[in-house]
Amino acid sequence: MAIPIRRRRGDRQGRASFDLRRTSFGFALLALLVAGGGLALRAVWESAARHPAFAVIVVLSLPALAVLLLRRRRARRVAAAVTEAAYDIVDEGLAELDAAEAARAEVPPAAPEPADRPVDYARLDPYAFEEAVAGLCRRDGCADAEVVGGAGDLGADVLGTTPDGRRVVIQCKRYGPTSRAGSQDLQRFGGTCYAVHAADVALVVSTGGFTEPALDYAEQCAILCYGPEELAAWSEGGAPPPWEAAAPAGQPDAEVSGP
Repeated sequence: MAIPIRRRRGDRQGRASFDLRRTSFGFALLALLVAGGGLALRAVWESAARHPAFAVIVVLSLPALAVLLLRRRRARRVAAAVTEAAYDIVDEGLAELDAAEAARAEVPPAAPEPADRPVDYARLDPYAFEEAVAGLCRRDGCADAEVVGGAGDLGADVLGTTPDGRRVVIQCKRYGPTSRAGSQDLQRFGGTCYAVHAADVALVVSTGGFTEPALDYAEQCAILCYGPEELAAWSEGGAPPPWEAAAPAGQPDAEVSGP
């Protein structure tokens, strides 16, 4: 008659599966314990060398330690307890890492800034302002608009061609809120925009606005003036591009041409 043999099951039956990360953490913790034990023994040895009385106490305690180690069953229990504690520490650390990763994954991304946010042209540097104006021209149909400003530009900062073939010449004045383009600025531009650059549409864009004499001169010479309000309306799509407000080539605008 066969007698069934009862097999003892350990408390950690669920640990049969191999977990590389868990095992790695366990070995790391064991290495720390071994290193810590070595440092402790070294400290004990150095202290014993400095204090003979302490060395006598250590020597007298060695037989008791040997008796404890000889009791294998108790030693196995101690080893099992230490191993169990090490696994618990590793499991808690892994659980905290997983919780932190899950928390980071649940944090919603920062909301992107709206793409149609108005541009503060007065905060741009002069070259960036010229590029921004050229970009508005390209957006509204002047595909060849480009920045040409620089030394020897003779008053032209942006040149382009409208969809109906007219030549656009623009001068950009990036001024502060307390500085306005004056009559002399308009006179210099008026002396070159038609005679030198053959403009069909002459435009001055100023972030600081214009003085009254400058506006009077511009009206006499058929030069369009865009201050902060007109620039904002053009940029945000609330107004047509400047060349649509200008008279076609060869047909002076009724408001600009006087008696």
